[in-house]
Amino acid sequence: MSTPDLVIHYNLARFEISAARLDQCPPDTGAEVAFAGRSNAGKSSAINALTQQNSLARTSKTPGRTQLINFFSLNIEGLKIVDLPGYGYAKVPIAMKQHWQRHLDAYLQHRESLRGVVLVMDIRHPMKEFDEMMVHWCEATGVPLHVLLTKEDKLKRGPAKNTMLQVKKTLKERLGDKVSVQTFSALKSTGVDQLRQRINSWLLEDLTEDDSEA
Repeated sequence: MSTPDLVIHYNLARFEISAARLDQCPPDTGAEVAFAGRSNAGKSSAINALTQQNSLARTSKTPGRTQLINFFSLNIEGLKIVDLPGYGYAKVPIAMKQHWQRHLDAYLQHRESLRGVVLVMDIRHPMKEFDEMMVHWCEATGVPLHVLLTKEDKLKRGPAKNTMLQVKKTLKERLGDKVSVQTFSALKSTGVDQLRQRINSWLLEDLTEDDSEA
């Protein structure tokens, strides 16, 4: 059973460090959840909505400009949120995209403290090439995946629900109980509580197990 002290206050999240390569990342201890998504999918806005901070994750008017792995520490020691680079629309040379993908893959393959991935997709354009790459990686490694279908406010309720059900059906066939899917709107702050509950279940799992064994 968890103690009252084990409460993540996401509004207290603070920027810790940026890393261009795996060997520049913070020590591989504790537990962290990584956000991934194509440029323009609304990843930065989702992180800002989660933490109730307007500029914690910087949004850029130039898609693909964020090339670094950004770490944010939470109020419980050892717990982190990680903002991974996205490059779906980036107007950069192919060699640069390959560089990003190589270091992103190194992080996903070797980061022992990674507990789950939040994959951010624009609900109007789900399951593009980058999304497929991330799903395939989670499928291969068994790392839990939570799909955040953002910009729900851009669709009417019926089409939004239908898209969510279709994405969920497709991914459940591949990942089983290792995947969950929800709709989300940073603009209207809908889905934030559901997102927090999913991240809590990943980040606090080890801590609550340690507490129950004490």
